Amino acid sequence: MLQITDLTFRIAGRLLLDQASLTVPAGHRVALVGRNGTGKSTLLRLIGGELQPDGGSITLPAGARVGWVRQEAPAGTMTLIETVLAADTERTALLAEADTATDPTRIAEIHARLTDIQAHSAEARAARILSGLGFDAAAQARPCSDFSGGWRMRVALAGVLFTQPDLLLLDEPTNHLDLEATLWLEDYLKSYPHTILIVSHDRELLNKVPTSIVHLDQLKLTAYSGNYDTFVRVRTQRLENLKSQAAKQDAQRAHLQAFVDRFRSKASKATQAQSKLKAIERLGPRIQVIDDTPVSFNFPSPEELAPPLIAVDDVSIGYDDRAVLRKVSLRIDADDRIALLGANGNGKSTLVKLLAGRLAPMAGEIRRSGKLRVGYFAQHQADELNLDWTPIQQLAAVMPPNTHETSVRGHLGRFGLAQQKAETRIGALSGGEKAKLLLALMTRDAPHILMLDEPTNHLDIDSREALVEALNDYAGAVIVISHDPHLIELTADRLWLVNDGTAKPFDGDLEDYKRLLLEKARAEARADKDADSSKTNRKDERRAAAELRAQLAPLRRKVEAVEKRLTQLHTKKAAIEAKLADPTLYTGPSDRVSALQIDLGTIGRDVEAAEMEWLDLSEQLEQAKAAAAL
Repeated sequence: MLQITDLTFRIAGRLLLDQASLTVPAGHRVALVGRNGTGKSTLLRLIGGELQPDGGSITLPAGARVGWVRQEAPAGTMTLIETVLAADTERTALLAEADTATDPTRIAEIHARLTDIQAHSAEARAARILSGLGFDAAAQARPCSDFSGGWRMRVALAGVLFTQPDLLLLDEPTNHLDLEATLWLEDYLKSYPHTILIVSHDRELLNKVPTSIVHLDQLKLTAYSGNYDTFVRVRTQRLENLKSQAAKQDAQRAHLQAFVDRFRSKASKATQAQSKLKAIERLGPRIQVIDDTPVSFNFPSPEELAPPLIAVDDVSIGYDDRAVLRKVSLRIDADDRIALLGANGNGKSTLVKLLAGRLAPMAGEIRRSGKLRVGYFAQHQADELNLDWTPIQQLAAVMPPNTHETSVRGHLGRFGLAQQKAETRIGALSGGEKAKLLLALMTRDAPHILMLDEPTNHLDIDSREALVEALNDYAGAVIVISHDPHLIELTADRLWLVNDGTAKPFDGDLEDYKRLLLEKARAEARADKDADSSKTNRKDERRAAAELRAQLAPLRRKVEAVEKRLTQLHTKKAAIEAKLADPTLYTGPSDRVSALQIDLGTIGRDVEAAEMEWLDLSEQLEQAKAAAAL
């Protein structure tokens, strides 16, 4: 499906790919992994044709359809379902042509192609995809302009999935999804019928969807069979083997060099010394072992406070006199690790804002420990950063006056923003580096509770693992909202389900919740299928029959006209044959017999021509019927 040969690409003078090669067979599901900044998204843009390589080639089969989510979220007055249906430009064009086509052959071709692309089930398929991504039937009927950018990016993803391209390119597809939609997407991609190339830092997705992993590292592409965990295991073993080989080589080199250094000046040993030098040369260049620099985070530990840290009793929460959650009661202690479950829009972020003190309750009571400090993280906080400052300036601005720069740098270093990165303009930092800065800002005063709303967006896999380790080492309480099941499973020991206008403990673990969601999705799919079947009632059948009659009417009229002409010709032929069979004919003038024989030959040729025309038209009619029936 995809052949990359000796690909070279530079951006702003920086080399990202250097004679990299890769083969992706049709039907494979491939994940592209690597540290942030190595060029994964750039490679997708090269494959998609948005960028041109400096050298090498990217080859796809002739006519292959490539699909990826554009950066611009769909907007305008079209409904969500209309937007997704319009993404299939071939279907839209065929339906428009079907309304105006008059040539019977072309009509048959149009309907055959519409059948091939399953146009008859398009609306149901589009609705199921939108439902899986979190849009109910009412939302699907609303215009795109009613939704925020993140939700509209879901619509863009739905449009690409709906078209089912031959090569599906996905760049961090779960970044705008909640856990529920992420689980649905995993299930959908596992059964995708064509080729997938996906960039993701979601370890759970990388373990469930891909059939192979491609590692972009040191400007090259290296393929590994299996999922992400298999890749990590194999690559780690390769690095260990390489380190072992390098150590043996270094030991041999040192041993030989020691002999040379010791006996080089002695004439009696000169020959042996020269031999050892040649042996050193035969060892070749030193084996280079390039290992990734480990990523680590370190949350400062707070002093202990008497429990509970926060107590919420019968609280209602909302905006502009409209309650989002009602009758919420919960308690948070210093050793709590709580993950909030529930689809986006159900109130998870609203609940966290209440607990963080950023939203006042509409009713009920909330009590906090008097010395409580809360660290709050949300992605929208990146918009509040001063892009012209450095991380040092940004952190110093919120720390106590006269804080020494060494302390500021030390705290940034806890989150991988040391030395050069600490002095880089924030506007030039990557999304992952900005997320690390937000983590540094939220923990500057050693909070007693960390409240994290989607903290892993823009973090690469190594940084996510570092976050997991840091949260597990942290001495305070943690409340997390995340679409990353890996993070939830490794850091949370209590689950709260935010749903149906309230928040309550969930009786079960994350696997139980996944099963609940999948069962719900399958039940909805069955209901949709049953609903689609029930819609095919007599009225629909009559309408379909009328449409079929209208489409086939021109052909039917032509067939009927030929049949009528054949009947007339056969009647004339029978009359002539009857005259020729009369013995008295031959007692009269001979030219009369000759004229009848000539007429009979002419009618015979007319009958043969009419029969051939009838057969051709009848075949066209049957083909059109078959195409319409499908």
